[in-house]
Amino acid sequence: MKTMILNAYGPDAAFTPAERARPAIAPGHVLVRVKATSVNTVDTMIRDMGRDLPLSPELPAILGMDFAGIVEEVGEGVEGFAVGDEVYGCAGGLADLPGALAEYILADAQLIAQKPKTIGMREAAALPLVGITAWEGLHRAGVRGGQKVLVQGGAGGVGHVAVQLARHLGAEVWATGTGAAKLEVIRSLGASPIDYRAETVGPYVEAHTGGAGFDVVYDTVGGENMTRSFEAAALNGHVVSTVSLLALDLSLVHFKGLSLHVVFMLLPMLHDVGRRAHGEILAGLAQLVDAGAVAPLVDEEAFDLSEVGKAYARLQSGRAIGKVVITV
Repeated sequence: MKTMILNAYGPDAAFTPAERARPAIAPGHVLVRVKATSVNTVDTMIRDMGRDLPLSPELPAILGMDFAGIVEEVGEGVEGFAVGDEVYGCAGGLADLPGALAEYILADAQLIAQKPKTIGMREAAALPLVGITAWEGLHRAGVRGGQKVLVQGGAGGVGHVAVQLARHLGAEVWATGTGAAKLEVIRSLGASPIDYRAETVGPYVEAHTGGAGFDVVYDTVGGENMTRSFEAAALNGHVVSTVSLLALDLSLVHFKGLSLHVVFMLLPMLHDVGRRAHGEILAGLAQLVDAGAVAPLVDEEAFDLSEVGKAYARLQSGRAIGKVVITV
């Protein structure tokens, strides 16, 4: 099968085409003919940082976590999937799990679901990692109707799904961004946009919550921005983070009685614990997509398997709006 292989780690490391044997079917797994895969920030972190990340695979490596495609073989003990099914999931590209930058991927059946019927392969491939991450964070924070939710980075991968899911759960939603295009995306998703370059935390908290703060802040930006999320949260509120790899003073968290939820959705793949939950979330997301409650946002730039390097550069440029997708 055709693949794009990473033979070295580092920001300048190139993906090279290579032929590899098609994976053999295994119990509990399905063999999927990959039609599309998307690029996530964690993919670029693995390429750039290599073995400094404990989740990076040994070289040579096939990266790519998200995918959508067609089932070609079904392993022993698998129920709910048949040859010819259109599926999507996040099932490889880290540790000892080969990824989706290839014509085929061997996927644990617990980590996939039937693809939403109302969208194509490219759109479906954009959804798994960010959709599961958004879902887990909002449910752990207990988002419900009547609450005020702020999504930091509402036009990004996790952010644009979190906005839609929070609205589906009945919350009133605001989201930060900057630039006319991204602010318009936030508005189109049904949230009230906040330009973080034009407004500081204090004034927008006062304007939108009467100074009380947001019940839930979903921070997809991370880093030093987390202090702004703590500032924006209400007393006894919830802050969800997807990027918390830093040393941070938690004094404000203490004095406001905040609950901090760190979402690291790769845990089931890394430790083979709770994998079935990911398949169940993907099945639920598919229902919401088909009902019109959630729509994945795909960046306008299109790439094929030979252009993986360009796709990674597009995501890292900061110019992408929505998910960067590669057609296989």
